[in-house]
Amino acid sequence: MIELYSWPAPNGQKIHLLLEELGVSYRTLPIDITRGAQHQPRYRAINPNGKIPAIIDHAPLGGGAPITLFESGAIMVYLAEKTGMFLPGDLRGRTETLQWLFWQVGGLGPMMGQAQHFFRYAAAPVPYAIERYQTETRRLLKLLDERLAGRKYICGDYGIVDMACFPWIRVHKMTGVTLDDYPQLKAWYARVRGRPAVGRALDLLRDQWVDVASSAQAKHNLFQVQE
Repeated sequence: MIELYSWPAPNGQKIHLLLEELGVSYRTLPIDITRGAQHQPRYRAINPNGKIPAIIDHAPLGGGAPITLFESGAIMVYLAEKTGMFLPGDLRGRTETLQWLFWQVGGLGPMMGQAQHFFRYAAAPVPYAIERYQTETRRLLKLLDERLAGRKYICGDYGIVDMACFPWIRVHKMTGVTLDDYPQLKAWYARVRGRPAVGRALDLLRDQWVDVASSAQAKHNLFQVQE
C-alpha cells in the first residue's frame, strides 16, 4: 500500500496521474496547503521541505521498512522503477526521459509557478516580474512545442515526462499565457487529457480545491506573506 500525501495542485497531480496510470493500490491523505497543513510538524516529519506531494511506500521492492519520499520528480522515478512502467529501461531512452523530467522540475514548473504567482496572486502588480516570467514561460512552451513536432509524446512513448508536464500546461491560463501559438503542444495536451486515468487523477480531491486568489488566508499559508 502507498500512502499519498497531496493536494489538487500541479505538483501533486503529477503523482495522481502516475498512480492512476500504474493501477497500484494507494490511499490519499489530503494535505490542505491553503490552511497550512504542510507546515505542521507531523507532515514535516514526512517532507522536511513542507511542500506537496510526498509518499510512503509500505511495500518497497525487496521488503524491509517503509520508504518515504518527497519531491515529485524523485517520486515519479521511484514508482516507475519499482513497477517497470513509463520509464525506458535502455540507457538512451532512460537518459532522454530523465533529461526532460529534470527540465520540467527545474524549469517549466518553477517558471510557470512564478508567472502564475505574479499574474494572479501578488498583492500589487509587479510589471517587471510578470513580463519576466511570462516571457520565460513562452520560451519553454515554444521549446516543448518544437520537441513535439513529429512526436505523439515528449519522449516517444507516453511516460513520466508527459505526466509531469501535463498538470502545469493545464493551468497555463492562470499564467496569462495562451497555447494558441503552439499547435503541437495543443494536440499533445488533447491526447493526454483524453486518457481515462488522467480524468480520474484530475478528479482526485477536486471537491477540496480552493481558489487561492480569493483567500487572503490561503495566500498567507502558501506564500508566507501577509497582505
